[in-house]
Amino acid sequence: MPLSRAVVLDDRLLVDELLVGLGAATKRKQLWTTATWYFRACRAATLGAGGQLSGPFTTLGAEEQRLAILSLLELRDEIALPDPRVTVPAMARLAIRHPRLNLLNLEAIALAQSIEASVWMSEGTANGLLPDVLDTEGVPWVLVGIA
Repeated sequence: MPLSRAVVLDDRLLVDELLVGLGAATKRKQLWTTATWYFRACRAATLGAGGQLSGPFTTLGAEEQRLAILSLLELRDEIALPDPRVTVPAMARLAIRHPRLNLLNLEAIALAQSIEASVWMSEGTANGLLPDVLDTEGVPWVLVGIA
């Protein structure tokens, strides 16, 4: 199955895209993220704890860190967010078929299906249930390494 022009970024990739960019691979793509992944990225940036999501912020100087956090809180226009009127009903239908999925995964799959996108995920996301369910649902996905 060919990969879509639209891609859904997980929270860790969203952080990387906003801090340093994911490189040339994103130049011809329509970038999306879910509301839940966006919230998790913002929360990690503002609360910080040095974990997978907030870790990249701890390596920045004070001013760079402040600007990076603001870049998350004011999401760039070219990174789209889903319409809950579309994704929520789709999430409810998915939950019937896949009752073990959490909110993060349900929203990612529903969004990818609604916009015919590929899901780009970091290693942490790929280690869970999401890849198998994406395969079952016929949604293409890509594991993206983070430097």
